[in-house]
Amino acid sequence: MESKTEGGAASLTSEELAAIDDEEVLNQMLDKATDFEERRLIRAALRDLLKKKRDKREQERGSRQQDLRQQGLSKGGAPGGAVSVGRASMNQQPTANKATGQPSPSASSPFSRTAGSKPSPAAAQQCPPAAAPNAKNVKQMLLDWCRAKTEPYEGVDIQNFSSSWKDGIAFCALVHRFFPDAFEYSILNPNEHKENFQLAFSTADRRLAGCPALLDPEDLVRMKEPDWKCVYTYIQEFYRCLVEKGLVKTKKRP
Repeated sequence: MESKTEGGAASLTSEELAAIDDEEVLNQMLDKATDFEERRLIRAALRDLLKKKRDKREQERGSRQQDLRQQGLSKGGAPGGAVSVGRASMNQQPTANKATGQPSPSASSPFSRTAGSKPSPAAAQQCPPAAAPNAKNVKQMLLDWCRAKTEPYEGVDIQNFSSSWKDGIAFCALVHRFFPDAFEYSILNPNEHKENFQLAFSTADRRLAGCPALLDPEDLVRMKEPDWKCVYTYIQEFYRCLVEKGLVKTKKRP
């Protein structure tokens, strides 16, 4: 099956799209595509590429574990001990830190606290007041925008501004959608909530100067579900910065 590219360029088949191994290229094509069938093919190619990278990462991880096991046996160590050491070594380095290559910075947050003190429940839930009268329509528009931008990403299902964001993967997917070269999405671990929050917020702060880190990973991991008003406010700021940088073109800002 073929899809037409913008400007009457030569059509691309699903096989040719599958041969593209650059996420940024596929993302740009998806932004420009207007035909439904064309968008479907590009989204499928992007999902396959992300899955391929994740599978490759898992294979490499398995190979490293096997090497560690063999090294332990060659030194006369117990097989179980060698495997245990290998896993502990890997788990001590958060996946998000591997993706950035830098220590995870602590996010600046309105939930300020002194070192060693525990934030009170009231402080953790401190969020901006309700917005304008048409906030309901704006909220739905922004939710639909987030869902559309993260649609190709496996493991992301945005249905609201609270539970859908609790593991940090949705934040990472949204940031990665606009900055695919910032980190490797396919290696992220949905169980490492704090590292995912830190990766998303630090990347947004670095790539979008002026995008405030309104959310604190430490507070988010303490909550069963994030406060929707806090998430909604952060996404609004992220969207505003994208518009100001010319990365999103719109006449109406959510």
